[in-house]
Amino acid sequence: MRIVLRKEVKGVGRPGDVKDVADGYATNFLLPRGLAVEASAATMRAVSQQQDSTKARVERERADLRQLAQRIGEVRLSFALKAGAQGKVFGSVTNRDIVEALAARGIAIERSKIHLAEPIRSLGTHRVVVRLLPDVQAEIAVEVTTA
Repeated sequence: MRIVLRKEVKGVGRPGDVKDVADGYATNFLLPRGLAVEASAATMRAVSQQQDSTKARVERERADLRQLAQRIGEVRLSFALKAGAQGKVFGSVTNRDIVEALAARGIAIERSKIHLAEPIRSLGTHRVVVRLLPDVQAEIAVEVTTA
């Protein structure tokens, strides 16, 4: 029997997939539980329209994230930390500090998108990677000075 999956079914497929399964499996398991519907011309059109709209939405979101990455790349953040006589910095700049500084400039991103191996604990200019998607990323210049 040819079916269209409505929910993810382990070993069968993901929502929107059109699959051929055994008649008994479809009629006794998938259809009664609402995991799938029988593939007819109407359901195939509906699935096609849904996939097209999903694809268009994903492309719009990707374009928006590329624009956001470009805006982020133009930003230069500056943090003033207390430092000792030998230039030893008291405190650090974390990804939370960077998110708050970006939010003050009108750029809202999640803390998990900022990739810092460890908090910044030295004076100078540092490059911080912001990875919005696996293939969309930007770098922020973070300058740490003495207060």
